[in-house]
Parts: sequence; C-alpha cells; structure tokens
Amino acid sequence: MNLAIEKIGEVLVVSPEGQINSANAGSVESDLLAHVEKGESRFVLDLSNLNYISSAGLRVVLVLAKRLKQGAGALVLCALQPHVREVFDISGFLSILTVVDSRDDAVAKVA
Repeated sequence: MNLAIEKIGEVLVVSPEGQINSANAGSVESDLLAHVEKGESRFVLDLSNLNYISSAGLRVVLVLAKRLKQGAGALVLCALQPHVREVFDISGFLSILTVVDSRDDAVAKVA
C-alpha cells in the first residue's frame, strides 16, 4: 500500500494505491491522522488507484471524516473504481460522504 500525497493550494490530495485491508488499515489511518494533527483540514481521497477496500478500510475513511468534521474540515472522495464504489454503496457510506467523479471537482469542492 502506497499513499501518494500532493498539496494543491490548501487541499491535501491523498491517493492510495492497491488495497486498504485489515493488514494495512492501521498504518493508513495513522498516516492520514498524522496529517490532520499537523493542521491539514481539507482532504481529497483520490481512489482511482484503489482496487480493493475492506470493512477495515471503510472504518479508516469514517474515522478521517469524523476527525475532520470535528475540526471544521472537509473530506471529498473522487474517482472510485466501480467495485470500490459498490462497497461504499452497500455500506451506506455514499449517503454520508461527499463523492464526486473527478479530482478537479473534488479539489474545487473542498477548496
């Protein structure tokens, strides 16, 4: 699991590559929350290179969303692969998270 990080203006764009599963969810969560602790409050999760997410991975996204909401931050997800989107849909996360199609739309929404 690799997390590609890019800063676009005030927005931190995080692009996980591969899978977020029970084996690596803890380290992914730690990495993401470390950025929040450093003061980052506007996040885009670009999931275009994520080919699998487990329930442990969904929990990581939820923890990040809650932490950002507490600090008046923002989180937008974009470019979900069809099978990853299905996991978010079945779990009900699409109704509680902001999801857009493109990275540009996501950055504009949180900027």
